[in-house]
Amino acid sequence: MIRINLLPVKAAQKKEKLKGQLFAALAAVIVTLVLCALAYMQLLNWVREAKDSVEQKKNEIVQLNKTIGEVDAFKKRQADLQGKLDVLDKLEKSRLGPVLILDELYKALPEKLWLEGFKESGGKITLAGVATNEETVAVFMRNLEISNLFAQVALGGVQQMDKDGVKLHKFDLTCQVEAPQGAAAAPAAGSPKQ
Repeated sequence: MIRINLLPVKAAQKKEKLKGQLFAALAAVIVTLVLCALAYMQLLNWVREAKDSVEQKKNEIVQLNKTIGEVDAFKKRQADLQGKLDVLDKLEKSRLGPVLILDELYKALPEKLWLEGFKESGGKITLAGVATNEETVAVFMRNLEISNLFAQVALGGVQQMDKDGVKLHKFDLTCQVEAPQGAAAAPAAGSPKQ
């Protein structure tokens, strides 16, 4: 009987099978490395995009902080200007106030009545004067009440006195200063603003 040695064929088949397995393992390793490289590159791209976004947001924050600083400076300047305008308005009102009060007092003064004292504090006026008789004092009080600038006219008292042989009546009275109706129009009509 002839015997055939099949061992070299089996060894060759084993070698071929081993080569195929090595090739498959190598292909799997290469595919895995390529996939890892692609994933790594994608992660790097995401990190770069995130860094760019963070940098962009930081630049926006810097710009917004500059804008906020400008707005705050503008608000401060606006508050300063408003304060100055309020002071100017107050000065304008206080400048015209005494003029209006004295003008109305002058208009209310009857003949044969002289004012000797005038005091204004917080809208309350105290007047002291001398008249030839009590009726003149009453006319003066009535004239003050008729005026749209004075209210609550009250007589403090009247004393008769003798001065150089002439009988006079010394009086004192108080009243409140009120803003006249159309106060904004009165200063404009009384004196033109420049």
